[in-house]
Amino acid sequence: MKEPVRLKIALPRVPDIELVALEGLDRLARYMGIAEEKIGEARIVVTEAILNAFEHADGTNEFVNVEFTMTQRELVVFVQDFGKGFDPGAVEKPDIGKKLGSRRKRGWGLHLMKSLSDGFQIQSGSAGTTITITKLLD
Repeated sequence: MKEPVRLKIALPRVPDIELVALEGLDRLARYMGIAEEKIGEARIVVTEAILNAFEHADGTNEFVNVEFTMTQRELVVFVQDFGKGFDPGAVEKPDIGKKLGSRRKRGWGLHLMKSLSDGFQIQSGSAGTTITITKLLD
């Protein structure tokens, strides 16, 4: 069994920069011998977490920290921003009926990340937000 591998990236606020993190994720998975279909959901979760970090920090984020730790059994993802934070308990679960009748179709990010993860935690305060995501790979 291979030793765990770790990748840390500080992503600057640049269009499509999440693709750099996804390339790193893919390379780690290939090195660890993880099947591509096992990484598909992880790619969605990572993309959403990075985009949310930039979008919801009110333009205060000049960069977002992303860290992957991968074994052959699991992937742990940390995404950290340096925005003003938020109250995760105040985020409403999206209602598809309301979304269909609304001009604003957004608001699915946290729900999507939780539903595609095997573990999901948010720590948020005035110095920023860290999301920790665990995805089982076996």
